[in-house]
Amino acid sequence: MTTRVVFNQKGGVGKTTLLCNLAAIAAERGKKQTLVIDLDAQCNASQYLLSSDGRQAESGSADFFEATLERGRRDETLADYVTETPFDRLSVMAAHPDLEGLRVKLETKHKIYKLRQALDKLDGFDEIFIDTPPALNFFSQSALIAADRCLIPFDCDDFARQALYALFDNIHEIQEDHNPALTIDGIVVNQFQPRAKLPQRMLAELRDEGHPIIDQHVTSSIKVRESHDASIPLIHYAPGHKVTRQLVALYEVL
Repeated sequence: MTTRVVFNQKGGVGKTTLLCNLAAIAAERGKKQTLVIDLDAQCNASQYLLSSDGRQAESGSADFFEATLERGRRDETLADYVTETPFDRLSVMAAHPDLEGLRVKLETKHKIYKLRQALDKLDGFDEIFIDTPPALNFFSQSALIAADRCLIPFDCDDFARQALYALFDNIHEIQEDHNPALTIDGIVVNQFQPRAKLPQRMLAELRDEGHPIIDQHVTSSIKVRESHDASIPLIHYAPGHKVTRQLVALYEVL
């Protein structure tokens, strides 16, 4: 079982889109289930994966973390908070806006390892993808501590580049203090504009600085927004589209 977190502290880099589409591709190829754990109180991953047939999650990540605050509640497993999506072999532990209200309580009670402990006991999944809020807070730290691998989405602008340096510092600190087994998959360039000069120059400079840029980029397309609107990942919505093919190629190199 591989557990991968897709993380960037900067918003607007396509983190959730990448994660949900990679998870859907993994589910298409898997023998067991693929699980998406949504830790973002905005609930975008949950909506993307559940809303195409109006499916509702009876419980999810907020309920899981709330249960960790209750003494003596040890009979449930993480699987009890998982909902099947409309897509074969793809499940989600859905988010809820209540996550934000739980954050301070969880920090105070030092529950930062609870997700990793629960995942260590989980069986029946080939791959797990964890979506995080665009900030280094309790939930993103929990995800980085629980994960085996970290994929970093990046769009080619100077603000994203400056945030990238702080992001690597934070990941390295997590590795040193909490999770030495965490491996960085690399930086995936999302919403790439191949004809523009700025992205080409910026990527060349980042490579010269030694940053692990993944060669497979993902371009932008209106088809991605249509996929969001339909709440259907691209592998199901437009399997032959160029962005779908790029996502499949990205999955294959991870």
